[in-house]
Amino acid sequence: MERVFEIDAAKLKEFAPQLRAGDRVLLSGTIYTSRDQAHMAIFRLLDENQPTPFPIPGAVIYYAGPTPGHDGMAAGACGPTTSSRMDAFTPRLLDLGLAGMIGKGLRSQAVSDAIVKNGAVYLCAVGGAGALIAKCIRSMEEIAFPELGCESVKRLYVERMPLIVGIDCHGGDIFRQGKEQYSLAKKDESWLGRP
Repeated sequence: MERVFEIDAAKLKEFAPQLRAGDRVLLSGTIYTSRDQAHMAIFRLLDENQPTPFPIPGAVIYYAGPTPGHDGMAAGACGPTTSSRMDAFTPRLLDLGLAGMIGKGLRSQAVSDAIVKNGAVYLCAVGGAGALIAKCIRSMEEIAFPELGCESVKRLYVERMPLIVGIDCHGGDIFRQGKEQYSLAKKDESWLGRP
């Protein structure tokens, strides 16, 4: 049975124990964009004991580099970036209290372990749907690293952003589960009309 949760981004950490890989989430509230270059800049600040552009504990990071808005929209295209590019940074951010990440694709075992350890969640957005995702963005404000252009850190306010739980805090992983299901189906080729 399909499960759908409407969640305020500020309460994602408290909802995490209820979520399972494959659940659908309609996320509303404040999230922050950050890709690999911004992650490097944030890590320099952390290493120098300087304030970060946004409080890490309880935050949700969207791996995206939105384009400027037009025709009355807060943002132009705002599709997800491949999440594995941030895998080297993610365990430390989760240890600092990050509630969740939004992106696309597989994560490393170290990231999966850190999600479980810290009671966080990895949410997946549909790749190639940046223009549709932009319709969920009500406001966008650049808050750090303007020299990075579209990869600067931005504060987004989103309403009912459609996502899928990719990795839950119990170790469920749609990517691993999908491979296992495919392997089982491949062994049973009756669905192809073969005995």
